[in-house]
Amino acid sequence: MSRILVIDDELSIRNTLKRILEYENYEVTLAQEGSEGLQLIENNKFDIVLCDIKMPKMDGIEVLEKIMILNPEMPVVMISGHGTIETAVDAIRKGAYDFIEKPPDLNRLLITIRNALDKSRLITETKVLKKKVSKNWEMIGESAAIRRIRELIDLVAPTDARILITGDNGTGKELVARQIHEKSNRSAGPFVEVNCAAIPSELIESELFGHEKGSFTSAVRQRIGKFEQAEKGTIFLDEIGDMSLPAQAKVLRVLQENKITRVGSDKDIHVDVRVIVATNKNLKEEIEKNNFREDLYHRLSVILVHVPRLSERTEDIPLLTGYFADQICAEYGIALKQITPDALTELQKIRWTGNIRELRNVIERLIILCPSVISSREVKQFAQPISI
Repeated sequence: MSRILVIDDELSIRNTLKRILEYENYEVTLAQEGSEGLQLIENNKFDIVLCDIKMPKMDGIEVLEKIMILNPEMPVVMISGHGTIETAVDAIRKGAYDFIEKPPDLNRLLITIRNALDKSRLITETKVLKKKVSKNWEMIGESAAIRRIRELIDLVAPTDARILITGDNGTGKELVARQIHEKSNRSAGPFVEVNCAAIPSELIESELFGHEKGSFTSAVRQRIGKFEQAEKGTIFLDEIGDMSLPAQAKVLRVLQENKITRVGSDKDIHVDVRVIVATNKNLKEEIEKNNFREDLYHRLSVILVHVPRLSERTEDIPLLTGYFADQICAEYGIALKQITPDALTELQKIRWTGNIRELRNVIERLIILCPSVISSREVKQFAQPISI
């Protein structure tokens, strides 16, 4: 049952609203002045507040301002018998969800309350989903190498510095990029990932910068590129070492001028994007082979982050194993399986050429194929792909 607080100095209005709203199955609390209402908000949880504007001692606008400090996401509907357009605009500008004149139209009031509650629920659900998504990108481990990466992320995330992340396949380069974004001032903006190795060289420019309708045979409509999609957020160019030289030249221009040009257009578009890139290649060697532009490398490598192989942080394997086991059992809706100490020791002996990605696959295989207790015997039996 949703809880509503009504703040109004008129007894008749308070009682009328209470009867109407309780009939609609809302739980209603009444306050006859602003300070009483604020005290109730501090000590109780309400889903929405209905607040009069003209009240003695503390007027409704002042109450609204204090509510926005206490709980900026609280829906507040202002009610007044002396309403003007200026008053309504002022209330909305200061955070009110809506403004209703007295005597309130019953249908409009109920619709406004319902819509405000729906919006509040959506905000709450979004926060929960964001937490779930963020949990999927946690950095698991307490090895010295992981602690150093965490410290570096905390230092560079609040800046707009460009970052080059290096490391083997499966080590968690994308995870580092997402952590930087989540801890940055751009976390409310989009995180747009581009796998440069997965896009044909003839399509990479269209993918990154977009194209105009008719700019080439299959361009049947205008397309917004990844840089524009990442506006006010972060673009993550994974496997940058596989990008073609012409595309590298275009990316260099974006970094220099913060402008892009869609394929088939001569119009410059300003972009405000943070750039993070990653590669499993040695870019200095690629520069020597004329496969990568040296000027682009220096533009990208303001901050260098190297993610170690799993074999260089084997002390993290027990933590990673526990994390993946919890995650996988929850995904499959099965009881958590016990992994014995000797099984963990056996997992630490394996040469993980696929790094953390390979480890997760093996843990999933063990969870599916093994009994409730997983020992070293099961690890030896199922750690390698099964031949049928």
